[in-house]
Amino acid sequence: MWPEAAQQSLQLMLARVNSVLLGKEQVVARVFSALLAGGHVLLEDVPGVGKTLLVRAIARVIGGEFRRIQFTSDMQPADVVGGMVWDGKRGELVFRQGPLMANVVLADEINRTPPRTQSALLEAMEERSVSADGETRPLPLPFMLLATQNPLRDDGTYPLPEAQLDRFMMRLTIGYPAPEDEIGMLESGRQRLLPELLRPVIVPEEWMRMQKDAQSVHVHPALLAYAVHVVGATRTSPELQLGASPRATLDWIRASQATAYVAGRRYVVPDDLKHAAEPVLAHRLLLRDEAWVKGRSPGKVLEDILAASPVPMPASEGGRRR
Repeated sequence: MWPEAAQQSLQLMLARVNSVLLGKEQVVARVFSALLAGGHVLLEDVPGVGKTLLVRAIARVIGGEFRRIQFTSDMQPADVVGGMVWDGKRGELVFRQGPLMANVVLADEINRTPPRTQSALLEAMEERSVSADGETRPLPLPFMLLATQNPLRDDGTYPLPEAQLDRFMMRLTIGYPAPEDEIGMLESGRQRLLPELLRPVIVPEEWMRMQKDAQSVHVHPALLAYAVHVVGATRTSPELQLGASPRATLDWIRASQATAYVAGRRYVVPDDLKHAAEPVLAHRLLLRDEAWVKGRSPGKVLEDILAASPVPMPASEGGRRR
């Protein structure tokens, strides 16, 4: 097991976020897995199910600086990364930091802004830095971007290009609450739904140590080969125009390591890979038109590939197959 203090802190963070977003323990655990793996998360769902609430709650328990960017159609790249402005007192141009200069950034309704502004996020997501006026500036560490978008009514929206979707480790949906959870939400009143009431559990430096621990989780070579086989199958599938990238393979393994870490294990089991497969891989797959006409979806194609791929069971785990 991992150090008791780290696991206690992680479980306390999960519990506090779950106290705000009722009945969504699996979604919360997946978001934490992605962030522990050093990735970014795209929350795609209908309005009013708690996407922004979830991000604000996570930012509170992790600590550090939180910024929210409400994307609109008239937003420019400088509004995101910052730029040079005139300082009257100093009599010179100085760099004004944009809202990306924070530990946890919420990119709300990211598909409402034009591609030029969306592209301002690419360097930040991959390189953890921003470039403005010919100078590259590092972002604070840790840096986590959580974006939201509404899949309904694409009027006035700009779909994220494949290159940007590939930089999100996971795409998740929250979904409507179960009836008993919605009743509990109504009974507790709005006061329970305020993430500002949550107290930070750790400081950013502790979160970075937890990320390092998650990256050290052992993955058996047989499971690495399994992941490469599944990703390769997406690249040769006749139903897919675009398969998963090598970045997707790396993200899948890292997400599986973080999933095991959240469960308190120092090693990855096949179920960790299965659990992370759909949220990590499906949004990176592009269907061919004929498959779309037949009612297929990237998630269904991936499900069939996983079902047809035998899962290895390392000998150290008893030689059984799942």
